[in-house]
Amino acid sequence: MGATRCPFERLPMTNEFDRKIEETRNWIQKARRIVVLSGAGISTDSGIPDFRGPDGIWTKNPDAEKMATLQCYVSDPEVRKKAWLFRMEPGIWDAEPNAGHHALVALEERGTLLAIVTQNVDGLHQKAGISPEKMIEIHGTMAEYVCLGCDRGGPMEETLERVRAGEEDPSCLHCGGMLKSATIAFGQNLVAEDLFRMEDVSRNCDLLLAVGSTLTVFPAANAVPIAADSGARIVIVNGSPTEMDSLADCVLNGSISEILSKLTT
Repeated sequence: MGATRCPFERLPMTNEFDRKIEETRNWIQKARRIVVLSGAGISTDSGIPDFRGPDGIWTKNPDAEKMATLQCYVSDPEVRKKAWLFRMEPGIWDAEPNAGHHALVALEERGTLLAIVTQNVDGLHQKAGISPEKMIEIHGTMAEYVCLGCDRGGPMEETLERVRAGEEDPSCLHCGGMLKSATIAFGQNLVAEDLFRMEDVSRNCDLLLAVGSTLTVFPAANAVPIAADSGARIVIVNGSPTEMDSLADCVLNGSISEILSKLTT
């Protein structure tokens, strides 16, 4: 790839760390087709916990993983009722984009952002100002609902209003089918068009910035080796080492929001 690899462990903001930041910032400024791959880590500063960490959603609430598993959701009405109550919790909808999300908007404003491929379903990239057409939401979105029978859907708020009115397990108003969040559950197929777009932008970028992901969840993590094989520079920003650090031209471990702010200013 023509660049000196510089993976390193988490360091304080020393001169050496700052040098790495400056070098990577120059790469980003010179890049013309940037793809961002974002995971749960970028949203933790917005108060949204990750899934499997010590304070993760599934760690603290074992039922949450059942709600995210299609077989459990479809077969057990009690799981569905709990899922609708969970979707009503105010913290889910009160989250605001943090400095990391806003830092990525600068890339679109420069005209160098090809796409953001996100594993997140929280919609915070769009809330920060990223254009919807730049987004590839591999795991769907919690902002909408979908019918498992007829595929119709709409804004999640429409169904939440019915839950507030007393419907514990609302069904589709068109066909009577089962409703769920328009997120991709375990055991549910990903959207083929999204996968094709992810592969296409990964092959055609000149720099891939992986942010807040352990890079263990596939097929989203495939964006990194696809981009690397196509000659793109790879920059990984995360709170801790990832499974693909060896593929990176530079690995930056630390506060994701702080690092992204430094890289895009």
